Amino acid sequence: MKVLVVGGGGREHALIWKLKQSSKVSKIYCAPGNGGIGDMADCIPIQATDVEHMVEFARENAVDLTIVTPDDPLALGMVDALNNAGLRAFGPTRDAAILEWSKAYAKDFMKKYNIPTAKYEVFNDYNEAIKYLDKISYPVVIKADGLALGKGVVIAGSKQEAVEALDDCMLKKVFGNSGSRVIIEEFLSGREVSILTFTDGMTVVPMLSSQDHKKAFDNDMGPNTGGMGAFAPSPYYTEEVAKYTYENIIKPTIEGMLKEGRRFKGILYFGLMLTDNGPKLLEYNARFGDPETQAVLPLLKTEIIDIFDAIIDERLDEMDISWDNRSAACVVIASGGYPKTYQKGYEIEGLDEIKKHGDLFIFHAGTKKKEDKYYTNGGRVLGITCIGQDVISAAEKVYDNITKVNFKDMFYRTDIGRA
Repeated sequence: MKVLVVGGGGREHALIWKLKQSSKVSKIYCAPGNGGIGDMADCIPIQATDVEHMVEFARENAVDLTIVTPDDPLALGMVDALNNAGLRAFGPTRDAAILEWSKAYAKDFMKKYNIPTAKYEVFNDYNEAIKYLDKISYPVVIKADGLALGKGVVIAGSKQEAVEALDDCMLKKVFGNSGSRVIIEEFLSGREVSILTFTDGMTVVPMLSSQDHKKAFDNDMGPNTGGMGAFAPSPYYTEEVAKYTYENIIKPTIEGMLKEGRRFKGILYFGLMLTDNGPKLLEYNARFGDPETQAVLPLLKTEIIDIFDAIIDERLDEMDISWDNRSAACVVIASGGYPKTYQKGYEIEGLDEIKKHGDLFIFHAGTKKKEDKYYTNGGRVLGITCIGQDVISAAEKVYDNITKVNFKDMFYRTDIGRA
């Protein structure tokens, strides 16, 4: 079986690593891939958003399954295009992926189907949004409506910070057209939990819970990033919380999408806040989270290719999905300056000093390989993942090894899984 994975980050590296474990997969392509992915798959120089050439490549190379993992190509309808060309593809259609590519749609959907979430208002007009800032209390959350690489959310502690966020989104177009419409939302406090699910649009199977760390620096300080680390499972996601979440958030979402004529087949991510008033939904993602995937997939025991096939063929209810009962932690090593301006092209040293074994994995995110050496090629560069008996022991294994890696201006959080 020939498989094409669309994307080129740490999430895709983790997915390819999992796919490689299947005897059913004989060949893996990745477009565009990265330095580390190139060690286990053929990297193809096609950008993840190039729908036309991706379809052409899949057809010409008789690819049996194309897995579309990033948000941008899903929003562009890559799965639709592949299906229309008679090719087998994994991921939601553009109509279903709207839960991620339009935050305004997602919030209105939550309200319509009584899914617990933060109070909010949607604005297309800058002046109206500015006026609204006088009517609310702070802190407040301001979100760009469209896709923004995980960075389109600002927690504004004052009216001045809120004005700056609106200026960036609606006037300066920091996020392009994604910020033309904004959501101003009530700030919720509590523990964040990520719930990734497998779903064929009728049956939904939650994966192990996880916790992402979006702030750049320790103690959740600094700007939002695409994610600086994760651990799984979350000790705060108890059976009682899981039952409530399934009945009041996950199940109504799947049923609501069916009623809307937008059957969702793929990976649906629920970003939760465990508040004093119970779990509330912050956001949907229409794909695997990054870096949650790097912590969750190493604990999956069932062959993932079998799960993907069951989802595509709408027989997920026949699958028995099992998990390792241990824990995992992933810490991201990033380029200095990320998530803002950073330099590329620094040699990465020390990877050979980390002893590879069954409980430690190095997932490449922003790397390039030249003549057997790896160089930085992005903001998030590497993810070091370890498995342990519990979250703390998994995290300690990561930190025991992460100091062996070195490149100019690198940084990472030191509190992932430790607090």
